[in-house]
Amino acid sequence: MEPAASGASVTLRDVAAASGVSLSTASRALDERGPVSRSAAAQHVRKIAEELGYRRNSFASSLRRGETRTLGVLVPRLSDTVMALMFEELERAASDRGYFAMVATSGDDPEDERRAAETLLDRNVDGLILATARLDDDLPRLLRKRGVTHALVLRTDGVSPSAIGDDEVGGYLAVRHLLDLGHRHIAVVTGPSFTSSGVGRLAGARRAFDEAGINPRQEWLIAAGYGIENGFTAGEALLGGGSGKRPTAVFAANDNIALGIIAAAHRFGITVGKELALVGYNDTPLSARLSTPLSSVRVPLAQIAGTAIDLIVNPGKEPHIRKSMPTLIPRESSGAPRRA
Repeated sequence: MEPAASGASVTLRDVAAASGVSLSTASRALDERGPVSRSAAAQHVRKIAEELGYRRNSFASSLRRGETRTLGVLVPRLSDTVMALMFEELERAASDRGYFAMVATSGDDPEDERRAAETLLDRNVDGLILATARLDDDLPRLLRKRGVTHALVLRTDGVSPSAIGDDEVGGYLAVRHLLDLGHRHIAVVTGPSFTSSGVGRLAGARRAFDEAGINPRQEWLIAAGYGIENGFTAGEALLGGGSGKRPTAVFAANDNIALGIIAAAHRFGITVGKELALVGYNDTPLSARLSTPLSSVRVPLAQIAGTAIDLIVNPGKEPHIRKSMPTLIPRESSGAPRRA
C-alpha cells in the first residue's frame, strides 16, 4: 500500500475504509488509553494505519471529552538527582496509564512555586503533582479551595492526597543501623525544617536514640538544605572542631548531603568507613559507585510515582496519604562488611 502523499492528512475514516472495518472498530483499535487489543482485526487496522502514515490527534479527542490526558509535575529543581529520578518515574507511570507528564521547576520560593503551578494550569493539565510542598506552604490549600485535582509526592502537608516514603521509618532504620554497629556519638544532618521529609527523618532518628537511651548533642542535630554544599558546610561544622569531640557516625538525610560530608571529611583527613561511619538517604545510583560505597536508605520511587498518578486519575472521595516503605542498604561507608 502506498503511503499518503506528502502533506496529505490521513483521517480515521481513511484508515477504516482501507482496513475494511467500521469507523468505530478502527477507533477502538487505535485508542491508546486502555489495554492494547491483540485481536487479528485490531492488529490489521494498526498495520494499515502505519502504512498510511495515520497520526491520531489525541489532543483533539481528549478535548472533546473535556480532558487533555496531560499532567503537570512541579519540582524544586531537576539538578537534584532525586527530583530528576522522581520525574522520570512519574513520566513512566503516567505513560503507562495513557497520560503525558510535563515538568516545571520552582526552586524553594513559595511565590515562584505558585507562578509555576499557574503556568502548568494555563496549559489545561488534568491535574498537578507537586514535589515542592512545604509545611508552611499555602499552595496545596489554595488548590483544594479551587477544586484543582492534585497530589503531593515525596513531601506532604498532611492534608492533600500524598504519595510519600515513610520518612520516619527511614530515619529510624538509618540511626538504628549505626547504633547496632556500636556507635553512640552520632550526628544527624536533616533536610530543611520546612519539609515533611526532613521532619520525618529526624523524628525517626530521635526514636532510635530514645530506644537506645541516648540523648544526642544538640549541636550534632543540624537542619540543612538538600544540596551537596549544605552537606559540606554541615560536615565542616561537625568534623572541624579541633580538639573538641567529634561524632564517630553521621546520618545524612539525603545522599547529596552525604556527598558533602564525604568532601568535608576528606578535607580534614578523616577516612569515611573507618574513622567515620556515614549513612545517606534515597540510594541514588551514584551511591554504590563511590570509592567507598555509601550506605543509604532506599526509597521505592517507582511505587511512589505510580501511587501519585493513581491519586490523580482515580481520586477517592476523601484525601488520603499513602506511604511506601523504605529499605536500608548497608555498604562500606558505615563500616558494613564488603559484599562479594
